[in-house]
Amino acid sequence: MSEENIYQNPNPVFKTIKPSFKLPAGATDCHCHIYDDFKKYPLTKNPTYLPPSVTVADYLKMLDVLGVERAVIVHANVYGRDNSLVLDLMASAPLRFRAVALMDGSISDRELKRLHNAGVRGFRCNLVGNIGMTFDEAKRLGERVKQYGWHTQFLLDIESFPNLNETFDKYPIDIVIDHMGRPIVDRGIDAPGFQSLLRFIRNDHVWVKLSAPYRTSKDLSAFKDMTPFAKALVKANANQLVWGTDWPHVNMLAESPMPNDGLLCNLLSEWIPDESIRNQILAINPARLYDF
Repeated sequence: MSEENIYQNPNPVFKTIKPSFKLPAGATDCHCHIYDDFKKYPLTKNPTYLPPSVTVADYLKMLDVLGVERAVIVHANVYGRDNSLVLDLMASAPLRFRAVALMDGSISDRELKRLHNAGVRGFRCNLVGNIGMTFDEAKRLGERVKQYGWHTQFLLDIESFPNLNETFDKYPIDIVIDHMGRPIVDRGIDAPGFQSLLRFIRNDHVWVKLSAPYRTSKDLSAFKDMTPFAKALVKANANQLVWGTDWPHVNMLAESPMPNDGLLCNLLSEWIPDESIRNQILAINPARLYDF
């Protein structure tokens, strides 16, 4: 792949709007991607995209404006299997950061233990772009990391999975579904796949991230069409939900304006008007899932 054909991501909005409500102590951004000095942390050969010009400092500044105390970094695939950047960040503030790593079945038991001791609490499996491991490979790796209490984070299109309970039957570790399952807005909450997700989240080993509404919304200014999906998930099982910014919003559709993270945060007051439930999703649930 020649560099001129690789998508160059634009920068996120740096002037973050302060949220309209106060986030609770221990509030956690459970989904972000981190980039920094490309000389110190080089990209893999032939990356799938070029990251925006952002640094760890930019991310921390955004968190401070939101009032978010903790964060879970989802290792970006442009670094391949080299998790050095997230490991260094966790080492700099071990009480503040956890990570979801990228790996494959060839990883050694020694390396798994090292990653766990550093603060890694799961690994990601991308079933949308078919990047990295397959479902069966993830299941085998899940058996190996079960001793650490890890989870597998799945990126998938929910309407391709009309019976999640059957698909994930006997899956060995906890399951986290990214971005509300990327529902199809036009099909609504009664669509078979989303109904399957509502049944699935009633299991205490299943989690869903309230994140990245712009990935599937057709309301590119306010994402109002995602409200029914978020509310349905909260009603189904608020105990198994976490929230994330998806900063710095890479691989956006060309027609999508870059979202402001403060406005994304404000969606929570509409999705979850009950403050006690909102605080649970922002702080209590992440502490359970990520072992803060």
